[in-house]
Amino acid sequence: MTRVVIVDDQALIRQGITGLLQVAGIDVVGEADDGSNAIEIITRTAPDVVLLDMRMPRFDGIWTLDRLQEKGIDIPVLMLTTFDDDALVLDALRAGARGYLLKDVTLDQVTNAVHTLAAGGTLVAPTVTDRLLRAIRSGPSPVEPDAPPAQELTDRELDVLRLVASGYSNRQIAEALFLAEGTVKNHLSTILAKLGARDRTNAVLRALHDGILG
Repeated sequence: MTRVVIVDDQALIRQGITGLLQVAGIDVVGEADDGSNAIEIITRTAPDVVLLDMRMPRFDGIWTLDRLQEKGIDIPVLMLTTFDDDALVLDALRAGARGYLLKDVTLDQVTNAVHTLAAGGTLVAPTVTDRLLRAIRSGPSPVEPDAPPAQELTDRELDVLRLVASGYSNRQIAEALFLAEGTVKNHLSTILAKLGARDRTNAVLRALHDGILG
């Protein structure tokens, strides 16, 4: 059973998401009302996925992502946001979030998002708004300043990257492209190296920024 921690300063939203996930057979192992409490709960429970509110009055989502990275806690984080959070969403993705989810989602959407991240997938391109896409393309490249220039990807590497951008896990990519899962992992390692990206989300951001994905 997939295990989840929910971080949101509004108790009603936490309770609502918890109820939805429990109906879908997902185990909510902890709730927190801000980033400080979240770090303690995440460390103690080691969930498969964290659903993290973007805006909280004390320690917000970006602060929480930064602390998780500092502590070396590599747990998929799905940001919870509203339509007017595009700039913060981009900051969160650059800070290591695996994707984001709007707060008006359906039960199927939230459960599919949780399962996608738990399986190693991302949720970036399927829900990118026009404003966010423009912000990605007009802003600085999401790579380290000293990273080498991006190298050209092969057709197969582009196929893999497009599926990563669509939220596919390694297993799903392997099935879609009739490849071994180990081959997909090798392609991803090459893609990260060619794009100077630290992870798959960062690779998608750079590809969107550079127009590699069209």
